[in-house]
Amino acid sequence: MTTTPRATVRLQLHAGFTLRDACEQVPYYAALGISHFYSSPISRARPGSMHGYDVIDHSVVSPELGGEPALKLLVLRLREHGMGLILDIVPNHMATHPGNAWWWDVLMHGRQSAYASWFDIDWEPPQTDLAGKVLAPFLACSYGQALVSGDIRLVFDDAADAFQIDACGARYPVAPGSLRCEGDDPSQALAQYDSRNSQGQQRLHGLLERQHYRLSWWRCAADIINWRRFFEISELIGVRVERQQVFDEVHALPLRLFAEGLIDGLRVDHVDGLAEPVDYCRQLSQALRQRVELRPAVLRQDAPWLIVEKILAKGETLGDNWHVDGTSGYDFMDQAAAVLHDLAGESLLTAHWQSVSGDSRPISSFVHDARRLMLQRHFVAERKGLLRALSRLARTSVYTRDWTSEAIGRVLDALLTVFHVYRTYAQVDGRDDADSACFDQAMREAHARLDGAQSSEQLLLEMLDVWLGASPVASAPEAQASVRDLQCEAVRRFQQLTPPLAAKSLEDTVFYRYGRLLSRNEVGSDPAVLATLPETFHQQNLWRVPHAPRSLLATATHDHKRGEDVRARLAVLSEMPQSWAQASQRWLHWPGSMPPADGTQAGERYMLFQMLVGAWPLQLSADDAVGMERYAERIVQWQMKALREAKINSGWFEPDLAYEQQSADFVFSLMPGGPGHELLRDIAAFTQTITAAGAVNGLTQTLLRVCSPGVPDLYQGTEFWDFSLVDPDNRREVDYSLRQAGLSALAASTSMDSLLSNWTDGRVKQAVLARALALRRELPDVFACGEYVCLPVLGDKRDHVLAFLRTWQAQQVVVVVPRVCSQGVAGHGSQGLPQIDPLFWNDTAVALPRRYIGAGLHDVLADRRHQVRPDSSLPLSEMLAGLPVALLRAG
Repeated sequence: MTTTPRATVRLQLHAGFTLRDACEQVPYYAALGISHFYSSPISRARPGSMHGYDVIDHSVVSPELGGEPALKLLVLRLREHGMGLILDIVPNHMATHPGNAWWWDVLMHGRQSAYASWFDIDWEPPQTDLAGKVLAPFLACSYGQALVSGDIRLVFDDAADAFQIDACGARYPVAPGSLRCEGDDPSQALAQYDSRNSQGQQRLHGLLERQHYRLSWWRCAADIINWRRFFEISELIGVRVERQQVFDEVHALPLRLFAEGLIDGLRVDHVDGLAEPVDYCRQLSQALRQRVELRPAVLRQDAPWLIVEKILAKGETLGDNWHVDGTSGYDFMDQAAAVLHDLAGESLLTAHWQSVSGDSRPISSFVHDARRLMLQRHFVAERKGLLRALSRLARTSVYTRDWTSEAIGRVLDALLTVFHVYRTYAQVDGRDDADSACFDQAMREAHARLDGAQSSEQLLLEMLDVWLGASPVASAPEAQASVRDLQCEAVRRFQQLTPPLAAKSLEDTVFYRYGRLLSRNEVGSDPAVLATLPETFHQQNLWRVPHAPRSLLATATHDHKRGEDVRARLAVLSEMPQSWAQASQRWLHWPGSMPPADGTQAGERYMLFQMLVGAWPLQLSADDAVGMERYAERIVQWQMKALREAKINSGWFEPDLAYEQQSADFVFSLMPGGPGHELLRDIAAFTQTITAAGAVNGLTQTLLRVCSPGVPDLYQGTEFWDFSLVDPDNRREVDYSLRQAGLSALAASTSMDSLLSNWTDGRVKQAVLARALALRRELPDVFACGEYVCLPVLGDKRDHVLAFLRTWQAQQVVVVVPRVCSQGVAGHGSQGLPQIDPLFWNDTAVALPRRYIGAGLHDVLADRRHQVRPDSSLPLSEMLAGLPVALLRAG
């Protein structure tokens, strides 16, 4: 059997959906055409974790998921169906939880802990009271308040037979020899350290001062934390996986599972967080390949599959030196969405957004503002650490020692503000061509931002370029090793700061501030790029054939901001910007509703209307009180997160609960019986006019994912229409009984016409996916290693079609999908169905190579045959007369 994935399904495992529960879905996904389960992390995570990324023990399969026996049972079931398993792993960080033995040992023993160097801790920070200690910023209030109020207590844990500190409900160890008390009875010690009296408070404070950690208010973390976090999450500490012993411990379980034949490959979470991502990937790839011969004989023929979670900027690719098969698919998600948008609508949509929000700045200004905010409030400590490294480096030379920390900081901020990629991968001995090009662009923009500044700062920017990897500072033989070490530290700190800075600025801030069209505010996408043309999409696929044929193709993930069919529906608005502007303007000024107070609030309301339209469930009536109440609760949950991520009228650190309630009240006022219900009805009526066109986009997106070069990935449950919102909404329980029934009916020869007539139930999308995956299973080489040939489209509507040929030896498959066709859908006689009026196509036809003249092609989706005309064309008016997408097999 082949162990290279043909098609994967992403499953989110947790205590409510365990490895044993996944076993139950193996027959269904096998019948659907999936070759591999692709699971969220399975190592032991924080108790109750709903995602598995808060790992506390890398060495065992989580007991909450069923442990290793359940894993083996799942793999046995998968192998019985000719399937395999891919694991998501988390090498970058672990949870700061008492169950994390490494973390607990560091808290107990400090720098003397065997794990002191396993975490990315700065043991000599500038704060003298933190020297040799770990900041523990987990108190719900200030330290003094917690001490006096009794929120910090000395306790005796009977199970551990040890004294511990209980601080705001969390436990911390007591360092050996630090507890000074009279008597051997634990109760006597507890009485002496009782914080309810002043002497007890003093003793308790003294005890805490003798620990290897310093308890502090959670608000202190951004300013003074002395260890690397995952983004700005203080519950997740960075792991130094670049150290060999740490690498070995973190990967012992997945490498063993691979050697034993229980898994077939790995997906690496947040690879850009690591100190040396490229070296890490090479090492992991080598470790997997070394174990191929240890696998069961039947599983040895294929190379291990390895992909990384990586956000690629425009023009950025993974070089061969990474030794990976590709990314986890955000790049394809962006490409497939962009080609479904109409570039002609860009100017009107932009003008309307600027009018509504009162903000005419380009998207780049929003990004720069967000980056400055992140540096000033959220990554203060990380910036300080980098600045300190650069300042120390400056002081090593008589030519640069006069540059102050403040001056370096001003120039550094200018560079960080315009740094457009997640990170570079420079070493102290220099950058490669791609990193050099990236830095050159950033330097030009930084110079422009410093235009008018003192010439010394322009010179300092050039020196900063050198320090951060343009060339080795310590290149001379007589240079001190310490200088090289300082440059190494500066480069590392810079490269580990830019990824969270980029993500938090764009995805978790600008995406909720800039609302031109929310379908383009998605992970992996650039909101500045509204749409791309078919030629661009073809070029991206042509690149993928030789360079990333085993890369993952995703259109929905556990991290997406909007479900794939929400984006597909909102894309229709780019085709009708004038109608959308009129409708949304009407809603913003609806009689009797409270108008937005200012442009910012108007922008929030405008984005809310987009979400109401985009995520509206297909079978939901505006007068369904129960259904609308459920929908409103989901929208309000999204809205609260959106307000806090935007960080303008509310925020995670200081939420404005009154403002959030006011915003929620507006949503609930639209419900049946509410004063704004007529407004909701108008929104529902408008939504109804674009749902069918949105569904056509959804079917196009589905077929592109299955047939483009790469490995298609299905996110759990999205074989039906996916109108999910940002997490936790996109991680809701999947109704597998409905999906199993739909697939069974399809197997019983349910006609495509019948599925189209009942398209709102989602089974037509499932049918397109299942039949396309069946063809992929039948002709694996065509899709895995076949050529990709762009097919010319002729005629009046040629820009509204994507057509390509996949071919391998004597096997050929033709893919034809529509794009930007809402007019054809709206003008169809059977209005309301996701079909395109044949008259819309006029003379449009796909031109095949002349060798196909007279050939018969079988559409495996609609189960119809088409004859290639004497001029080697296939008219779209015939090919897409029923189902709006076609997958044709030659012969």
